[in-house]
Amino acid sequence: MSYRLGVDVGGTFTDLLLVHEETGRTWTAKVPSTPADQSIGVLNGIARVCERAGIEPSQIKRVMHGTTVATNTVLTGTGAKCGLVTTRGFRQVLQIARSFVPGGLGGWVIYNKSLPLAPLSCTIEAHERISARGEVVEPLDEERLRADLRTLKAKQIEALTVCLINAFANDAHERRVEEIAQEELPGIPVSISSRVVPEMQEYERTVTTVANSYVRPGVERYVRNLKRKLEERASDAKLYILRSDGGLASAASAEEFPVNLLMSGPAGGVSGALWVALQAGFSNLLTVDVGGTSTDVALIQDGQPRLRRETTVGDITVRASSVDIRTVGAGGGSIAHVPELTGALRVGPQSAGADPGPAAYCKGGTEPTVTDAIVVLGYIPEVQRLGGDMVLNRELARQAVKKIADALGLSIEDAAQGIYSIVNENMCGALRLVSVEQGYDPRDFALIAFGGAGPLHANALSRLLGSWPAIIPPGPGVLCALGDATTAIRDERARTFVRRFRDTSAEEVAQILRDLAAEASEGLKKENIPEAEVRTVYQADLRYHGQGLRLTVEIDIAELEKRGLKAISDKFDEEHKRLFTFALDLDHELVTLRAAVQGKRVSLSRPALADGGPDASAAVVARQPVYMDREHLTADVYDRSKLLAGNRMKGPAIVIEMDSTTVILPGHEGVVDQFGNILIYPEGRVPGNRGGERR
Repeated sequence: MSYRLGVDVGGTFTDLLLVHEETGRTWTAKVPSTPADQSIGVLNGIARVCERAGIEPSQIKRVMHGTTVATNTVLTGTGAKCGLVTTRGFRQVLQIARSFVPGGLGGWVIYNKSLPLAPLSCTIEAHERISARGEVVEPLDEERLRADLRTLKAKQIEALTVCLINAFANDAHERRVEEIAQEELPGIPVSISSRVVPEMQEYERTVTTVANSYVRPGVERYVRNLKRKLEERASDAKLYILRSDGGLASAASAEEFPVNLLMSGPAGGVSGALWVALQAGFSNLLTVDVGGTSTDVALIQDGQPRLRRETTVGDITVRASSVDIRTVGAGGGSIAHVPELTGALRVGPQSAGADPGPAAYCKGGTEPTVTDAIVVLGYIPEVQRLGGDMVLNRELARQAVKKIADALGLSIEDAAQGIYSIVNENMCGALRLVSVEQGYDPRDFALIAFGGAGPLHANALSRLLGSWPAIIPPGPGVLCALGDATTAIRDERARTFVRRFRDTSAEEVAQILRDLAAEASEGLKKENIPEAEVRTVYQADLRYHGQGLRLTVEIDIAELEKRGLKAISDKFDEEHKRLFTFALDLDHELVTLRAAVQGKRVSLSRPALADGGPDASAAVVARQPVYMDREHLTADVYDRSKLLAGNRMKGPAIVIEMDSTTVILPGHEGVVDQFGNILIYPEGRVPGNRGGERR
């Protein structure tokens, strides 16, 4: 018997889901994260989940891991001291950057530009030149390069980036610089742009490759440390790391190209949400992952998460594919405060994190957080233990929220209601970024909420957006780990190919795409993925000739060969109209061609629940005083493990389980489907519509 393990490390908790590969049976565990060394929390979780399953860790054969190591390295500014090699004349490429200032028209007044990840003092110039067509204009001066590399060695750099002009067209000089650097700087990891992101646009290629170098030593240490500790407990387990685009990378690939991991953690939640929702019959979704520190949201259309060609962490934007996830500093640990200047209540982005955490955790925290407000409102019943073990202290939560109540002249309950309402609006703002601002009506989508705190906010968010039903999957607190466990290995290759349609042909484009797919498939072959299980997606970045903007569209090879390049241009025009309401009668121009390959997703069979009819009274375990919509009410408390298919729960109601708590507001009703999902609708709304239909 073999098992696979999904592991998701968050800012507050580490979630694990163990899967029996033959029967599909699952076990879950949630343990506190250990920010100083995340592998400790992972190993604690493995011990816990194996104990629950009654197995030895040695029976685990695959570990799928979503990690925030790369993300946190960028956010905290704790990456490697990076050296950079550019072509002569391009030394200030990171300093010049792009003339973009975040914020409104007056944003430049308060904007403090962050320092480049590779400082100018550690940047050297290679005397060489490659033309845009890949021709050698000036040979590489190797002796001069060696002397300059020795100066970087004296500055004790920890990683080196090589990004030469037009290397996407001919990588010979970059590969030679890499060879020389390995001789002059032994032990220093070297990242070259033609391997990390072989695409045009010098600044984007440079900042992406520098970011890869910046996080590489830290990711390498973490992955190797985790592999070593896993081998001590599960010698046969193979480690995979979740990529930002929702696919898996081998440990070796993750170590070499960690820039692809910047959204690793949140991508697991989207994968898990998609798996659950498709089972339940919903293909159009807004996903909401609420953790202790932040909320991550995304949009899924027709069963496919929307991908971006850029990944943004903090104020660093790199060219790496990722699920289009937007993050807002609003979570269970977000701290509420009333600034003296405005006297208006604010929630987040500062967070109490895992240590000391909210006041209710009894770990020494005193600041009022969203969790404390929820405890005051009664949304987490006294009979429930957080994560199965932690008892929350209601009195400490009231003392913390009292600071806000006193500052605003409100009762403690009204102050708590205000905190809850504001954090919901913050989350709603992020959801509008992936829906309304992308041309989608949120009323055409169902909303699926997960993470430890997601189900506490789901009903309120659906009410704000008009997105019904609000779906609460079984085990919502560990859904990211489910996504990690059920996703598949993925890789991609891209090539800059700037051609007006009049200057190329469908046959030429199709051949390049097939070549890229063959290159990308090599990694899957090394992992022994059968060719019959490999799915290939072809894409093109294109624009109107003379336009700076590029849009990405998917390409159907068969349709391309049948209809010619019009099969691509029609899709581009349609996407341009959706985003900007118009299309132009101009020549179309290809910029980049791309092929992404992915293995088969893991098939899990979740047994159907027995039919229990609408009466859910057998699952009621308590009654709880709550404060909802500024009214003192009494809610039925349901044990989710006792609910059956067809059971209905009228709000106000609370559903408890090991890893999360679901709130059903007055005027709403929760219905349990055959897979154990709770579907929340406005009271009187007949279930049956599916995500993607206007309601």
